Amino acid sequence: MKIVKGLTPEATEPAGDTPTMRLFALLEVMAAKDLRYSLQGLVEETGLPKPTLHRMLQQLEGAGLLQREGDGRHYGIGTRLRRLAENLLLNDSLHGARHTVLRQLVEEIGESCNLTALSGSEVVYLDRVETAAPLRFYLHSGSRVPVHCSASGKIFLSQMSTAQRRRLLSNAPLEPYTPKTLTDPEALEKEVQRVRKSGFAIDNEEFLPGLLCIAALVPSGDDAPSNLCIAVQAPIMRLDAAKAKTLLPALQRAALALSRIDTDAGSDRALA
Repeated sequence: MKIVKGLTPEATEPAGDTPTMRLFALLEVMAAKDLRYSLQGLVEETGLPKPTLHRMLQQLEGAGLLQREGDGRHYGIGTRLRRLAENLLLNDSLHGARHTVLRQLVEEIGESCNLTALSGSEVVYLDRVETAAPLRFYLHSGSRVPVHCSASGKIFLSQMSTAQRRRLLSNAPLEPYTPKTLTDPEALEKEVQRVRKSGFAIDNEEFLPGLLCIAALVPSGDDAPSNLCIAVQAPIMRLDAAKAKTLLPALQRAALALSRIDTDAGSDRALA
């Protein structure tokens, strides 16, 4: 993206040598901020003519990369683009190194562990290593759980502004999966604020009866919001909330190890 002479300092024109690359650059502009852009908003953001932007948005919407919001005026990320992002995370070259960290954590604490990311109003499992214990809950890579009743989901919600959370949850009904699921928006907001202060989250039978989960954020290398969480899951007969908290030091060490993997990979790319 480049600053265009004569535009406001904030305006950036999507740069590209071909129509396809200009479409891709427009997606980059829209992904750079947590906003739902209108056509006029993009005109002001990029400085491009309205007819040009309208045509580009139609192409991206037709390809499933963007989708029109309920008001018909604003655009958000489309299903196809979201799936692409998920597949990149699931199949990237760092998978082996991350999997090793998960496996070592499972060997240390003896319970199943997973790596997750936020996708829309759901949490998707990027990787998982199962415990050798005979009693366990089997959830494979690619599994999805609701954001409001999962430990990782609460972590992701805690990074958002109040407006972001309200927008996300307004399109994701707080469905009661168990009697312990938080379905009252005010109760969920209090829980999210607690998570923000403590730095970890617990799902105590809120998604599946008999399952407890504790999650911690994988820090991003530049202090920006992270889209990776690491979590431990176990049946409540082996893991209650008090015992889960004793696992936090090991969980946080693994989170830092995962963060270093991403940071080192970024440094290698910069030197290439």
